[in-house]
Amino acid sequence: MKINTEEIQKILIIQYQPFGDVLLNTGYLPALRRKFPTAKIDFLVRKPYHNALLENPDIDELVIFQNGKGTKDYLLERIKLISNIRKRKYDLVIDQIRNTGSAQITILSGAKYRLGLVNQRWRSYYNLKAERKKLRYYSAMKFDTLAPLGIEEEKHKLFFHISQDSTEKIKNWFNENNLSGDKLICFSPGTPVKGKQWDLANYAKLADLIIEKTDCRVLLLWAPNEKEDVETVKSFMENEPIMALPTTFNEAAAVLKECRLLVCNDGGLNHLSVATETPSIAFFGKHKPTRWSPASVFKGYHHFYNESADYNSDKSLGIPVEQVFSKIKEIVG
Repeated sequence: MKINTEEIQKILIIQYQPFGDVLLNTGYLPALRRKFPTAKIDFLVRKPYHNALLENPDIDELVIFQNGKGTKDYLLERIKLISNIRKRKYDLVIDQIRNTGSAQITILSGAKYRLGLVNQRWRSYYNLKAERKKLRYYSAMKFDTLAPLGIEEEKHKLFFHISQDSTEKIKNWFNENNLSGDKLICFSPGTPVKGKQWDLANYAKLADLIIEKTDCRVLLLWAPNEKEDVETVKSFMENEPIMALPTTFNEAAAVLKECRLLVCNDGGLNHLSVATETPSIAFFGKHKPTRWSPASVFKGYHHFYNESADYNSDKSLGIPVEQVFSKIKEIVG
C-alpha cells in the first residue's frame, strides 16, 4: 500500500507490556517525532507498565488500560478499549508487540494505515508491512518496523524519566550511608523467571571477591518480591554488603544512576541501565542474548552466556565466578 505521510496526523503505538519491552520503544521515538512533527503521537500501554513512559517528550498521551479479571471482564474491557481507540480516529497504528491481542486492536482500530511486520502470522492484519532485518538488540530492531515510513535505524538512546522525588530520596539515602557511586557496584540477583537466574551462591562469591580484592563496595538492590533472594545472597557472604532500601522501579533507576556498574540477570533492569547510562554485566540462561543484550548496540554493556549449559540443573548457567570477576576488574580498573 502506498502511504501519504502528509495525511498522518494521529498515530498510535501499541506495546502494552512488559517493562523492559515497553522501555525499548523509547529509542526510536525521537526519529518518529521528527518524521511527523505536527502529528499527535499516543502510546497504548497497560498498568503498571506505563511507568516506563512517564514524561516522555515524544509522546503526547498514554492510552492506559487494565485487563479485566476473568473471561467476561476481560472481554468487556477489551470491547471498551477498542471502542475508545476507534473514537480517537487514528490515521496510523504501529503494532510493536505483535501478538494476537495487539493485531486484533490494530485491525479493529479503524486506522487507514496499519503497520506491522510481514514475517508475523498476523501479517494479513496490516496494510503496511515491514521486514525484520538482522538480529540485534531489540531497541535497534524496533526501527525495522518503521522502514515503510521512511525511518531508518540511527544512533539512539533509551529514555526514562527519574522523578525529582526519587532523585532526592536516593541521594539523601546515599549521603546518610556515606556511599560513593564511583566505588559502588549494584547487584540485582532477583527475578521472577528462575530459568534466567544466576546461582545466588555465585552472586555471593562474586560479591566477596569484589569486596576483598578491589576498593569497590557491593549494593544489593531488590524489588518488593525479591527480598528473599537478596537476603539469601547476604547469608552466603563472608563480608557485609549494603542492603538497599525498598525501591520502586523509578527509585531503582535513581540508584543505578549513582552506581559504577550493574550486575544482574537478563531482564528489565538491564534495559533500565541503558536509559540511566550505567554499564552492566548481565547473565543469560534460557534466552539467547542476541536480541536482549545491549552489548550489540551500546558500549559499556556486557553479558555472559553458555549455550551448552543445562539450565534446568546447572544454577550457574555454565558461567564461572572467576570469569565474571575478571571482567569486573577490567571495567572498574
